[in-house]
Amino acid sequence: MAGIPFVSEIKFDYEEVAQVSPLIQRVIANNPGAFTYTGTGVYIVGDKECVVFDPGPHTETHFEALKKALEGRTVKYVLVTHSHMDHSPLAHPLAEWAGCEVYAGGPAIPSDSDVRMEAGDDLSFQPHHTLTDGQLFSGDGWTVEAVATPGHTSNHYCFALKEENALFSGDHIMGWSTTVISPPDGNMGDYFDSLEKVKQRGYATIWPTHGPPVTEAGPFIAAYISHRRKREQAIVDRLQAGDTLIPEMVKTIYKDVDKRLHPAACHSVMAHMIHLVDTGRAIASTDTCSLRTEYKLGTVSA
Repeated sequence: MAGIPFVSEIKFDYEEVAQVSPLIQRVIANNPGAFTYTGTGVYIVGDKECVVFDPGPHTETHFEALKKALEGRTVKYVLVTHSHMDHSPLAHPLAEWAGCEVYAGGPAIPSDSDVRMEAGDDLSFQPHHTLTDGQLFSGDGWTVEAVATPGHTSNHYCFALKEENALFSGDHIMGWSTTVISPPDGNMGDYFDSLEKVKQRGYATIWPTHGPPVTEAGPFIAAYISHRRKREQAIVDRLQAGDTLIPEMVKTIYKDVDKRLHPAACHSVMAHMIHLVDTGRAIASTDTCSLRTEYKLGTVSA
């Protein structure tokens, strides 16, 4: 991942509101971790009339911090990028307190995997309204567009702030790390398409839910895509070398990575492999007795 110009430095105080741009404020929840980095960054756009993105975890301290930040203001909408436990649990309590409604791409799709790849699905989450691509939200001095970006999850949306040519990217693009794509809800083909979609729109700044903003958005997204393509080619190389099972491929492709992370790496390779099968570049065959799936190169050249 050396080719990605990661940004990791971020100055903040937990549960304190900070003005990070002319229209944007941020409150970072005190829930740091392997999947959340320094914690969930909740964004607030607007002054007297405002919109809140990804309210985050439902903890008393965090809820009180958001109430304090929003005191005396009209919250018109609560918008959620996707239904993971570090993004959506506080959405409905906050909306109920503020007297507004919750918009998102849909409810969670539960995973049956024993490998923990993310902060977990918020299985109780159900928005009041399901978003549509291009849907607009507006208030005093701001306009937000919903941008469908499936890939990390099937219900993932980003939100574009027109006045600052900025994108609230949720977990679709993060400055400090690559994004987890874990089947069945995560889909690598959709993710490639969504990255290209965002890249072509030419946003000036990307505000991920976790970590600092990306201010060189175009080159950063290009590097993100390049990394994924190189990973895909490494998988094709292993198929050409005769590997037929994903764990075999992981042992070589991730040989310099802590072996404790190899189960998670298998999910990433699986997402790529499903994409290769879908595009005809690989063929999958499953033994119905052992449920073991083997792969070989398809008829379409890589």
